[in-house]
Amino acid sequence: MKTYQVKTYTKEYYSKWNDFVANAKNATFLFHRDFMEYHSDRFEDFSLLVFDDKHNLKAILPANRVGEVVYSHQGLTYGGLVLNAKSKLSEVIYITQSILRFLYDTEIVILELKQIPTIYNDFPSDEIEYISFIIQSKLVKRDTLSVIDLQSNYIIATNRKQEVTKTKDLLIKEVHEFDEFWNEILIPNLQQKHQAKPVHSLAEMGYLKSKFPKQIRQFNIYKDNQIIAGTTIFESKNIAHSQYISGLSHFNSLGGLDFLHHYLITEIFKDKKYFDFGISNENQGKNINQGLLFWKESFGARTITQNFYSIETKNFTKLNTILT
Repeated sequence: MKTYQVKTYTKEYYSKWNDFVANAKNATFLFHRDFMEYHSDRFEDFSLLVFDDKHNLKAILPANRVGEVVYSHQGLTYGGLVLNAKSKLSEVIYITQSILRFLYDTEIVILELKQIPTIYNDFPSDEIEYISFIIQSKLVKRDTLSVIDLQSNYIIATNRKQEVTKTKDLLIKEVHEFDEFWNEILIPNLQQKHQAKPVHSLAEMGYLKSKFPKQIRQFNIYKDNQIIAGTTIFESKNIAHSQYISGLSHFNSLGGLDFLHHYLITEIFKDKKYFDFGISNENQGKNINQGLLFWKESFGARTITQNFYSIETKNFTKLNTILT
């Protein structure tokens, strides 16, 4: 059995961490330290690095701590154990055991693990799904993502195509500033409909755009030089993901969001593997916004799931005899 050493992240590992993310089989730019640390004032970082006995970095876990609980980083849409392409199941078992033992010895009682959706993986990476079964993880949440397989013969519904053809005098622009969309569309809509604010502030989005100019893109729709809708895209190697989608309600009849997303799917991102509309879930995954789901599925999107596990760190012992 190989031995592994687990260390908490410090700034001295900045380059090593980012190099590992760039070559991992199940990571995106969201795991880059520049992205993770834009909201460092809101989270106590407790990210972990796992080294083998030759001091090679074998895995990382983006995470934060709240008391006796460590979370797959709460500031990220997805997380989980990040691995390289050479990782095999037996090694991941020992790595997971080392992490749980380290957390247990650090008086961490629970690890809340938020998995990365499988479409973001470059290679098969379901090791933790199996290990979670062995260590009796509790499935505490399961979200549904609406995803278009852009390399398949997906079908856009006739009524959605009709909405697109009805659009008149609408202009799509990719812009490099978020002010219009945030201040005139997104913030007012979220406040009116949900009494909520965007996860990212305008200043934060500007900062992230400066760090990741090719991965974060803003597309707006205009009528008579007035913005009526927009979407913020997080673009990774294989995926275009709509992080924010919003439009002025009194312009919805113009089909602006239909026109915009038809253009993104069939033109801008047509060579990607997937277009990810994200979740339509509410109430911690227990309900689905049926209208929103219908709209996404009318573009040809279908469902994949994202799992959230609660793991008792003391259960590291259950991995002692798994390999015979």
